[in-house]
Amino acid sequence: MSLTSRVPIPGARARQGLTCPYCFAVVPLQDVRFRCRGRAGRRPGCEPVLDETLAEYLGSTAGASLPPVFSATGRRTRAACPGCGQETGNRVCPECHNPLPSAYCDSPGRIVALVGAKNAGKSTYIAVLLHELMNRVGTELDASLVACDDRTIDRYKRDFARPLLEERRLLPTTTSAATSAREPLVYLLTRTRTRRGRGPRLGGGRRTESLALVLFDTAGEDLRSRQVTDLHLRYLEAADAIIFLVDPLELPGARASVAAVPPGPGTGDDPDSEPINIIARVTDALRARHGTPPGRRLPVPVAVALTKIDALRPGLLRQSALHRTRGGEGALDLDDREAVDAQVRALLHEWHAGQLDVYLDQQYADYALFGVSALGGMPEDGRVGPGGVRPYRAEDPLLWLLYRFGMLDGVRPQPAGLDSGG
Repeated sequence: MSLTSRVPIPGARARQGLTCPYCFAVVPLQDVRFRCRGRAGRRPGCEPVLDETLAEYLGSTAGASLPPVFSATGRRTRAACPGCGQETGNRVCPECHNPLPSAYCDSPGRIVALVGAKNAGKSTYIAVLLHELMNRVGTELDASLVACDDRTIDRYKRDFARPLLEERRLLPTTTSAATSAREPLVYLLTRTRTRRGRGPRLGGGRRTESLALVLFDTAGEDLRSRQVTDLHLRYLEAADAIIFLVDPLELPGARASVAAVPPGPGTGDDPDSEPINIIARVTDALRARHGTPPGRRLPVPVAVALTKIDALRPGLLRQSALHRTRGGEGALDLDDREAVDAQVRALLHEWHAGQLDVYLDQQYADYALFGVSALGGMPEDGRVGPGGVRPYRAEDPLLWLLYRFGMLDGVRPQPAGLDSGG
């Protein structure tokens, strides 16, 4: 499969209904429910009541006392509460009663799953990727990234942004979901695009498209335990695409070329933490859930990113694609994308890790390889290096997926000295 070809991608729009980004239930749009706005000041409205459905999802009654949920056709953007008569536009999932953003209901998005083994730097990657989308990359793409609930806002600030970006402390290794239950971070990435060169009579104009970015901070052992992995199967099954994070320093051939990097915790002493075993375990779960027979490749697009690439760059030739920075034109540079993919593939084979590439080609119809760095430099004594957080190509996997989803244009820049005139 060519990295730059476009093929139909099964996803949210192909499902018979809307996929909740919290519980991942697929429900018909007309079955989506509404929550009363409640009473505020002198405005009439219903009093809060314990929402037992939401409390069951949360595993606690804290934060579950809210105005009541009622039935009405979810195809409408607003409905009148039968209890107080006030109109509301607050739609919720009928299965878990979590809020469903209007933009997500009206233009069903894509769910991207992020998977990484222990030591892959997944928590750090999440923090940096979200920060980039909220700032530099979001501005470049004319896109907004908005948290879908207050819980996501609070958790991002508390567990990711404040310790890493403000206090410059490295994030701790994630504890297993078996001992510490976690909720996903749920965001809505919305782009407004203008069709170039087309007037209104030719079907041009602006259109808005959305992507549901749903991220679990999954511990490495969660992907090795069959019992705990079951908690994440619905998340993986609902995914329209997957980003696998791979620590290249877990590959013996790569580590040998970076003598200055001390061995990480658990490196080399746990076969189940090897990248190919983690990917194989997730692939088996996906194959079983999708009912894909042996010999047929999975249709889910997969981005496989080598993290901590900053530790490897000094040993690469200066002309390596991984020495270049990505241009910020608001489009995907297809020449650059192909060059990086070829470079990472060559490195895998050079490090005697080519079986990873072979396995991906056997199992997935559409995959691409990346090299990223969330920090941009080696940490020191549990803290971010003196240069601060300087991400390198952290957004590349997501940009490729946006391109595969048809939400981002692909371009091939002309060589210098050539004009576009005819």
